[in-house]
Amino acid sequence: MASTSTTLSEVIVHRVRTKYRWPPLQLNFWLFIMLVGSSTILGINSYFITVQNQLRVGIPWYFPFWIASSALAIVFILAMLWLISQRQLLPGIVIMGSFILFILWMVGLVVISIQLWGPSGVNGNCNIYVNGRSSTGPNVNTLAYLEQHSICQSWQAQWAFELVGCVFLLWMMIMAYQVYQDDA
Repeated sequence: MASTSTTLSEVIVHRVRTKYRWPPLQLNFWLFIMLVGSSTILGINSYFITVQNQLRVGIPWYFPFWIASSALAIVFILAMLWLISQRQLLPGIVIMGSFILFILWMVGLVVISIQLWGPSGVNGNCNIYVNGRSSTGPNVNTLAYLEQHSICQSWQAQWAFELVGCVFLLWMMIMAYQVYQDDA
């Protein structure tokens, strides 16, 4: 009969939580600018859909696309703020979210650029029908001019915020990678 011996070994697992050091001023500036940009784009495209519905014309696909993309950016920013409050903001999460948003925002920026600056673009129509025909006085023509001018300015503001947003998303990916590297 063979004898059996039992050896007990004890395994101790230590969890080490890595604390990443995010540059606070840059992170807060990024969060603020992206929140303002996303909210502005969301509002402008919601307004454009309202105008399209009032005019009873079709709604181009890029208006709902920008509403969804800017809403996703706001949700991502809110998730980042929650993770910051829990001291669990990981660079990998930020890189992945920023990359996804960067792709969405670049697609939208290209489409809006074509619509705004293209051969029969909005900017050309604004230059022909709005910018050259200023109207003043308390009448319907002045009201129509102000509305058309507001729509033209909204297109340009949307394009500018989209461009800034794309640059800032790229900047966040670089900053998150640097935060990751500083810890390694």
